[in-house]
Amino acid sequence: MTPFNTLDDADVAGKRVLLRVDLNVPMKDGVVTDRTRIERVLPTIREIADKGGRVVLLAHFGRPKGQPNTEMSLAPVAPVLSEMLGKPVGFAEDCVGPVAAGVVAALQDGDVVLLENTRFHAGEENNEPAFVDALASLGDLYVNDAFSAAHRAHASTEGLAHHLPAYAGRTMQAELEALEKGLGQPERPVVAVVGGAKVSSKIDLLQNLVTRVDALVIGGGMANTFLAAQGISVGKSLCEHDLAETAHAIVKAAEASGCAIVLPTDAVVAREFKAGAASETVDVDAVPADAMILDTGPRSVEAVNQWLDKAKTLVWNGPLGAFEIAPFDKATVAAARHAAELTRAGKLISVAGGGDTVAALNQAGAASDFSYVSTAGGAFLEWMEGKALPGVEVLKR
Repeated sequence: MTPFNTLDDADVAGKRVLLRVDLNVPMKDGVVTDRTRIERVLPTIREIADKGGRVVLLAHFGRPKGQPNTEMSLAPVAPVLSEMLGKPVGFAEDCVGPVAAGVVAALQDGDVVLLENTRFHAGEENNEPAFVDALASLGDLYVNDAFSAAHRAHASTEGLAHHLPAYAGRTMQAELEALEKGLGQPERPVVAVVGGAKVSSKIDLLQNLVTRVDALVIGGGMANTFLAAQGISVGKSLCEHDLAETAHAIVKAAEASGCAIVLPTDAVVAREFKAGAASETVDVDAVPADAMILDTGPRSVEAVNQWLDKAKTLVWNGPLGAFEIAPFDKATVAAARHAAELTRAGKLISVAGGGDTVAALNQAGAASDFSYVSTAGGAFLEWMEGKALPGVEVLKR
């Protein structure tokens, strides 16, 4: 049994269902340029509408700082949602007050309406009781399908769950079940791959992971900081030399927990950071003083793949190199494809998340073969850091 209430526990027929979704989609000149987040919430909207619920969608867009801002209106999202859903989606020009109340009162069973950006009111991010009350007056029950906003204790992500019967939507449920398999109750051995530019942004993450996984693969610019802490010269590479002590402490904690730290032994270096720049592969202790490490080398990738072969569970956050510029995407692509192959063969449970990670896996053509790819960003990172997420805690039975 899941530790939280889901739509299986909810009677939605004839009820006004406040459904918190993530519609914070990329937009250019009022046109939605990536529909991934909308696609993710369609199953929950459909299920509630098909069961005769009156669907009232709550969402934020951008950071309007508690004030209405036409550039951050959700109005352009409603017709896209309608097209993808295959049914009309109404729009209310406010999320509380007489305008919202009038639109919600006119709903019939199975109807869907999108309310304006919740962050147009300061009460949303401050989780103000009066604003929570105003939202709650529009619904009979509350469903949260926005895991990506679950690390925020806002009115529409946390406050409402104290006022109305609260349930996890299907996307939230799938995310929580996948994450439970990734780090909650994983099959061992567990390997974590953590990459990206800076150790400073992932200190909490690394400190948590070394106590919970069997091997931690460190790649990207962060690996340079760990190499430099061992006294290895990394030339002009991106490196946080001031975090040498932090790197030492993480390695020590890993040793104490029996977690292997896997660092590159060879690297692809170049003198300039641009597409097609002349590059060479060298041992990490032979990086030229005028060069920078831009990717993990082939021997190191082979070592990563050997760890993946041994693993039963993989948790991945961040690329192994400067994947956005060829040819420095090779290590990330090779490791991602290997993980995808193992997952396809039923040998590995693979969970990945974070913006750069999703982009890198898509580039490798590997995303669809991973067990679960989270589009959540900050919430995924905080979950990996072992932090309680307010929007999830309030859904627990």
